[in-house]
Amino acid sequence: MARPPNILFIMFDQLRWDYLSCYGHPHLHTPNIDRLAARGVRFTRAYIQSPICGSSRMSTYTGRYVHSHGASWNGIPLKVGERTMGDHLRDAGMDCWLVGKTHMRADAEGMARLGLEPDSLIGARVAECGFDVFERDDGMRPEGPDGFYDPEGAQQYNAYLSAKGYDSDNPWHDFANSGLDAQGNVLSGWFLKNAAEPANIAEEDSETPYLTTRGMDFMKSHKGPWCCHLSYIKPHWPYIVPEPYASMYGPKHVQPVVRSQAERQDAHPVLAAFMNTKVGQAFSRDDVRDAVIPAYMGLIKQADDQIGRLLDWMEQTGRLQDTMIVLTSDHGDFLGDHWMGEKTFFHDASTKVPLIICDPSPRADATRGTTCDALVESIDLAPTFVETAGGQVADHILEGRSLLPILHGQAASTGRDFVICEYDYSASPIAETLGVSVRDAVMFMVATTRWKLIHCEGGFRPLLFDLENDPDELKDLGASAEHADVIAEMYDHLFAWTRRQSQRTTRSEQQLIDMRTRSRGKGVILGVYDENDAPLDLTVKYRGRKARRFDDQTGKA
Repeated sequence: MARPPNILFIMFDQLRWDYLSCYGHPHLHTPNIDRLAARGVRFTRAYIQSPICGSSRMSTYTGRYVHSHGASWNGIPLKVGERTMGDHLRDAGMDCWLVGKTHMRADAEGMARLGLEPDSLIGARVAECGFDVFERDDGMRPEGPDGFYDPEGAQQYNAYLSAKGYDSDNPWHDFANSGLDAQGNVLSGWFLKNAAEPANIAEEDSETPYLTTRGMDFMKSHKGPWCCHLSYIKPHWPYIVPEPYASMYGPKHVQPVVRSQAERQDAHPVLAAFMNTKVGQAFSRDDVRDAVIPAYMGLIKQADDQIGRLLDWMEQTGRLQDTMIVLTSDHGDFLGDHWMGEKTFFHDASTKVPLIICDPSPRADATRGTTCDALVESIDLAPTFVETAGGQVADHILEGRSLLPILHGQAASTGRDFVICEYDYSASPIAETLGVSVRDAVMFMVATTRWKLIHCEGGFRPLLFDLENDPDELKDLGASAEHADVIAEMYDHLFAWTRRQSQRTTRSEQQLIDMRTRSRGKGVILGVYDENDAPLDLTVKYRGRKARRFDDQTGKA
């Protein structure tokens, strides 16, 4: 088998890279994900392109930086015309299907302008980030006084729960993401104190087993070649998990928090604003961490068990032998580290993700069970998939680099000197807190294997971390005169990245090279004084031609 005919692309939501045993967690044992790592390559420096669900995923799905595709925050549509991995894979003869979450918002205005009907084949693909949809479930159906956060969220899952006897107008909330007290009162998973409660649902009916089953349903019903994006909802909040996972971990299993008083007292003003959000203040409390992190660990343990169920089924059905499996996350979770919760800043707790790729083809035998320390970005997956499908990588569109040479032992790195991550907080209250304009509410991270620089628009100084001597990123060196040369070098990297040609997506490199001489044979001759100074074959249409003299008086030839 030269190439695996199928690709199973597994993404978890908000899974920290260091909350797996193969990445070193001392208490959270994940033998099934470890089993996948033993069959493939585990990448130790894989970085996302934005520390928030929507824009991170859009970079992964398009193979392009946020600066290129423009969908820079949750709810900002991916503009019509952006090609995605589904478009590239179909060009290579491979179908591309979705089971689970994308967090993609369609460009309805752009589609209407071009006359693309959402229920047409092309319109549906444009509206669904290039995927054909087996089942979309963004896993979010909260309801407030102004209505549902996502009116389309979890509809099919809710119908499944209702059919199973979970009696509620929103079983996603009342059962899958809430506990229950002795009096029958719903204990909402939105309140962090309830994270220690078991979700009021049979474990097999909760979201992670449900999506695993749907992924297997897809594979049972589809012939290859296909790419299936099995996109899980958890361990993203609400942080609550059913038994037996709710009781597996407790405060004694909570890792020591990574933070210091000094980093908070001397915090850069932009970092301080993120520390002082409501979620940052909550996760700065030990009682919150002691309630939430065991539930978070339980969600990951459940996810690992479901990966085991999936791998066993694939082995029994022969799918394990003909399917490349890729496992990653869209971002991490601070969980109180650096006085923050959520994911919207640039420390490794948020921007570094697990990435494991298992290629079953014999070409990958030499790298099985190995690790790779090369700098890798999430945008590398799209070109990797295209090359796996046997297609030609459109590198004038796809900004990532195929990882197949690493998987096949032909290279040790991507040839990349730095990675980039971006965050646009213009739609966040933090922009108002800092008093910055929409234009200035953006940040950029550039990181090498040694240094990480964070540039904040709006006239703020940069932040700088020494990843070698300060791997926990506790000491900001951005104001250090002794590191001026390092800061200048990191800005050189950032400026080189901003100067890349990313919007010229309608002509390939080879087409541009061909265009250098194509017009010569089309009659355009510039700078030639005498016809004998130009090749005969290029001027033949201008030689030996006759015409009647034009008469100025009659206006006739």
